[in-house]
Amino acid sequence: MKKLPIITMLLFIGSLLFGGEITIHGSYGMTVTLPGPAKRIVSVAPNVTETIFALGKGNLLVGRTDYGDYPAAASSVQSIGSLMEPNIEKIVELKPDIVIASNHFKKESADKLEKLSIHVLILTDDKTFNAVYTTIRDIAKITGAEQQGEAVIKKMKRTVNEVENAVKNKPRPKVYYVIGFGEYGEYTAGGNTFIGQMISMAGGNNIASNLKGWAYSLEKIVAGDPDIIICSKYWDTKKKLVKANGYKDLRAVKDGKVYEIDNNLLDRQGPRLAEGLKKLAAIIHPEAFK
Repeated sequence: MKKLPIITMLLFIGSLLFGGEITIHGSYGMTVTLPGPAKRIVSVAPNVTETIFALGKGNLLVGRTDYGDYPAAASSVQSIGSLMEPNIEKIVELKPDIVIASNHFKKESADKLEKLSIHVLILTDDKTFNAVYTTIRDIAKITGAEQQGEAVIKKMKRTVNEVENAVKNKPRPKVYYVIGFGEYGEYTAGGNTFIGQMISMAGGNNIASNLKGWAYSLEKIVAGDPDIIICSKYWDTKKKLVKANGYKDLRAVKDGKVYEIDNNLLDRQGPRLAEGLKKLAAIIHPEAFK
């Protein structure tokens, strides 16, 4: 038998030990190829941090943003700054195999890191609920946790099926989801966003379903006059909203149907998204989850 060159043998052994090259396609036409599962990861998105921990690979994280606060164990990982303005120098110091970010990460920052031979993967497909499964699979592939990834997805899909079956054939009340309001403008989840899709999946009729994106107007909210308003449980949002001009005269406010939710369960496209869907559905159709 002809002997293989030593370099070929080493590559072959490496592929057996580490699973071979890993290629992932991200945004901006970027493609990332790693020689094997990453050993050092910097996360520049809370949903990425949550996903890595959900896969049982939290030990691979060497950096995360200030907002990467879940699970509690994430607090022990060094912060590299804010979501919008991460500290590039700190990221370089951590010597990651890859930086995984979301659409908040600026293309210029990615280019800087790429020039320093640091791989950057930007995951931005956030328009549909099902995109979360792709994100989980991509991160699972990068971390060498594909089996765990499928287990997470299976559990999520089971919850989604439970919710959709529970609200099937139920009346669909008009719902408005508050992302921002007041001085800086009105923001909600349009029909082409994954949160907008979740409202429909949860058995609600999103009054902003015709909106493309997030920026809305008080005039449209008043015209839509929702049956239910859902807002964040943080920052005294409900307390301020029920007294705000335009909002205080809405049917939902007068009827006492302004509800709070942990917005991180909806805003972060990660493994807790199915849990967020169930909590959303329980607000819209409490009778279906007794």
